[in-house]
Amino acid sequence: MQDLGFTQWLLDAQTPSIRYLTLRHLLRLPELDSQVQEARLAMKNSGPIPAILAGQTRIGSWAGEHSYYTPKFTSTHWSMLLLTEIGADGTNSHMRRGALFMLGETWDMLQERLERKTHSWTCLWANMLRYTLHCKLDDDPRLRAILEALVFDATKAEWRCEYNDDRPCAWGAARTLWGLAALPEHLRTPEVETAVQSGLNFLLEEHNLLEANYPHPKGGKTHDLWFRLNFPLFYQADILFVLRALANLGALNHPGAQPALEWLRERRMKNLRWRGASPFRKRTWVVLGDLQETNRWVTLQAARILRASNKKGK
Repeated sequence: MQDLGFTQWLLDAQTPSIRYLTLRHLLRLPELDSQVQEARLAMKNSGPIPAILAGQTRIGSWAGEHSYYTPKFTSTHWSMLLLTEIGADGTNSHMRRGALFMLGETWDMLQERLERKTHSWTCLWANMLRYTLHCKLDDDPRLRAILEALVFDATKAEWRCEYNDDRPCAWGAARTLWGLAALPEHLRTPEVETAVQSGLNFLLEEHNLLEANYPHPKGGKTHDLWFRLNFPLFYQADILFVLRALANLGALNHPGAQPALEWLRERRMKNLRWRGASPFRKRTWVVLGDLQETNRWVTLQAARILRASNKKGK
């Protein structure tokens, strides 16, 4: 009965995406189930997805932005990332237009860095990879260039980031694993697999998820976000996000992930829910809902991780 109450709490969400993902990934109902179809239709017609898409221009950017990257976190890049996170239909013409706009706007910068063999903005390319794949554009040659850049950052630049005093960056590695996890089989080259292994080694073997003993700028410290359960995040990462990426990769059985899984289980409250945080609530789309919806998002993600780890996660 307690588990049923927990699931019903998720299905009572105001956000249609939460209802849909609960039905599909926790209750495991098929796509053609009537409840699933009802939630999918609601995602299209109400809630945050149509509200965010309403701000898109004819060319695929978002109205009022200074660039595709600013303001944080409502301009094109962030809107596309957020829409992907909340389950917007990637085949929707608006979504594909947004992804194609981003591929076009960043192409010159990407070509230049590949020609110069430099590393930069790993998290940008990783997030772009994720939402471009979500929009079913895996046949676009510009996506393969993004892959080339990410493989370089993983294997040649060894995760270094100019914003981390050119030291290896856990956020960039986590975002890259999340992006690479979405690759279809025909793009999983040996070079990609090497990049994935490099990320796993860096995050789980060379360092420790719970200790967060990753390199940081001189005089700096681990960001407080790392130890919270946050939604949404953008270029940042936390323990929950890393576990999500590992679940996508089928890598939750890695020994380095086990203490973090236990950490996640220990943070489940008596009502079987998790308490979340929304650190960028005032800087992103307000249509995401209140703190109760944040708790639901975080709970849904945590439950999916534990289910994927073959533990009691419902």
